[in-house]
Amino acid sequence: MTKIKSLADLKKMKADLQSKIALREKSENPEGRVQVKVAMATCGIASGAKEVMEFLVEELEKRNIDAIVTQTGCMGYCYAEPTIEVTLPNQEPVVFGYVDKKKADDIIEKYIKTGELLEGIIPVNYEKID
Repeated sequence: MTKIKSLADLKKMKADLQSKIALREKSENPEGRVQVKVAMATCGIASGAKEVMEFLVEELEKRNIDAIVTQTGCMGYCYAEPTIEVTLPNQEPVVFGYVDKKKADDIIEKYIKTGELLEGIIPVNYEKID
């Protein structure tokens, strides 16, 4: 356990714990929330996925959008990294490629808020087995 040496350390610890609690509470009913998965395999991280994930977490919170942002491994679209999968409540997931901060902002404003489809959607190239 790390030692708390200042008020800033205590505030940081509090914020970290609150975010973990919020994630746990949100995960009880994920189908009723916007779900965003950021591909964070080596190729995604090298292409900027970490910055995109941080941007999405901050901006969705600032805009009061009830969303769960998580990281995932490789989605198999290495050529289009960074990639994110967005699932709106009661809809099929949509994967976006070549996502930078500007595109992430467009995804929030157009797709997440209004359902408007954008360029950069990667078509499904597999079948689910039930």
